[in-house]
Amino acid sequence: MTYNIKNKVIVITGGAVGIGYEIADKFLDKGAKVAVILDINETQGAEAVETLTVKHGPRKAIFMKCNVTTDLEEVSTTIFDTFKYVDILVNNAGILDDTSARKTIEINVTAVIEWSLKFWEHMRKDKGGKGGTIINLASIYGYRVDQFLPVYQASKFAVMGFTRSLGHKYNFERTGVKVVAICPGFTETKLTSHPKTHKDEQMQIDFFVFLKGQAWQKADPVGNASVEIFEKESGSAWLIEGGKPIKEVK
Repeated sequence: MTYNIKNKVIVITGGAVGIGYEIADKFLDKGAKVAVILDINETQGAEAVETLTVKHGPRKAIFMKCNVTTDLEEVSTTIFDTFKYVDILVNNAGILDDTSARKTIEINVTAVIEWSLKFWEHMRKDKGGKGGTIINLASIYGYRVDQFLPVYQASKFAVMGFTRSLGHKYNFERTGVKVVAICPGFTETKLTSHPKTHKDEQMQIDFFVFLKGQAWQKADPVGNASVEIFEKESGSAWLIEGGKPIKEVK
């Protein structure tokens, strides 16, 4: 299996804005056949496709409305019917809301697992597919710990464990499906513009002081990093922080 992006079909959950949009843009820059953008927001999805079409040409980006917690079967069936093979799945959709533990786990963990396994079965060579790549958006909070976002951190630790296990050499050699994680540091997106911490008032005050001292980056470097890690070893995880070059998370 060659890891050439040219003519690949890529599906991105939460792809209308922020990191998801940048990933779509960067893969199209490298010659992807089409970026299928899944998002719950129809207005933002239509705007993303319009912008990408102006830049990359017609039929290079399509939008499907999708709630990742409820629409997997319907949307994946449509995608597989439209494209015989999907080469890349990016599980990007997520929330940052420590006031809602159940919703955080449903979106950040359960949906990532279910979408990964659905596309893993579709891609695997030993069951008629041609192999592929799954990129899961973890976080620096997938392996670092601080006191402020215990629910969010738990969800991203889960993503890291799932990625390393499904992406294990044993599974990759059998299926030809690579699974890797990208761990962005603090990134300026809609998600991080109003993070919801625990309702403890002092924690909220201390958290916003803490945020001011972090190495922030735009979403653009994360898009570039996703293209880089597309070529990396299955089961690996990669940090992109402060817009600096990627580093493997051991």
